[in-house]
Amino acid sequence: MPFRHVIGHGRVVGLLARAVDRGTLPPSLIFAGPAGVGKHTTALALAQVLNCASPLHGVVLPGAAGDVILPRDACGECPSCRRIARGVHPDIIVIAPDEDSPHIKIERVREVNERVAYRPFEARVRLVVFDQADALLQSAQNALLKTLEEPPSSSMFVLVTAAPDRLLETVRSRCPRVRFAPLAAADIASWLQRERGVDAREADAIAAVSDGSLARALDASSEVVSAMRHAAQRLLEQTARPRDARARLAAAQHVVGKTPKGFGAGERESLAMHLRLVHALLRDVGALGASPDPPALANADMRPALEALVPAYDPRRLTAAFATVRSGLEALDRNASPKVVADWVAMHL
Repeated sequence: MPFRHVIGHGRVVGLLARAVDRGTLPPSLIFAGPAGVGKHTTALALAQVLNCASPLHGVVLPGAAGDVILPRDACGECPSCRRIARGVHPDIIVIAPDEDSPHIKIERVREVNERVAYRPFEARVRLVVFDQADALLQSAQNALLKTLEEPPSSSMFVLVTAAPDRLLETVRSRCPRVRFAPLAAADIASWLQRERGVDAREADAIAAVSDGSLARALDASSEVVSAMRHAAQRLLEQTARPRDARARLAAAQHVVGKTPKGFGAGERESLAMHLRLVHALLRDVGALGASPDPPALANADMRPALEALVPAYDPRRLTAAFATVRSGLEALDRNASPKVVADWVAMHL
């Protein structure tokens, strides 16, 4: 995938394209940002532009904040570009945790160190991508240090991670960081419509709860999101007005427990998706409360139900509800029990 096909990161790919064109690209980089936003894809696009046989020049990349001019981009069609896209290029090395282990062990790094000591088979620049680089064991990171400090002239390294602070400071200090932001919901919705044929309403609903992650959006089918949206709606309806604690705890059952059929993740991610949907619904409730005709609603098909919630959620309560949902998501990230998190959220909405 050439730079021009990377969605939502015009600033980043423009920066990389200029560095490649000027010959100022650092030999080691950290691609840091939320999971599923395109860091790995951008690393492979970088591999293509570094080794393309027929690079393009002056490519215009339209963007909401203005056009980005790419002084150099891969053609996407030459043999090198095609092999990189298929994952079969001998000089583009991707290292990731094994299926049977969540870690990247020192033996994998030693193998890489041996390979980069020799010239590439055919590439101008060998690219080594450590996917989920935060999975590198400390011993593996230490084994990589000398190579990062004195990389061979024909090789470069990209460490892709959603948790850069888990890398050793000595590793981070040797690799300039390229920051990837969450994708805009509009970019995700547009991609779903264009590439997956999802209709506009469903695409908007999925994008609204993807938390800026295309990977998360792809995991969520429209049927699953529809079921989850209605569960989130029922939670808000049952917690909208003062009730006793028992009723609130009963309401939590709408969003925790058995994961919806067709949802390819466990209870923790299922609850996280429900909470992101609650957040999206609250955002629409706030928009309806602020204006009788808001410009856009992520859940426009649920407008009558959302309008019924407006009287119960004044600005002060909305602010508190947003904070509650964010705290619930943060607790899930810290491995808190989904049942405990769901009960706590229901008690504080």
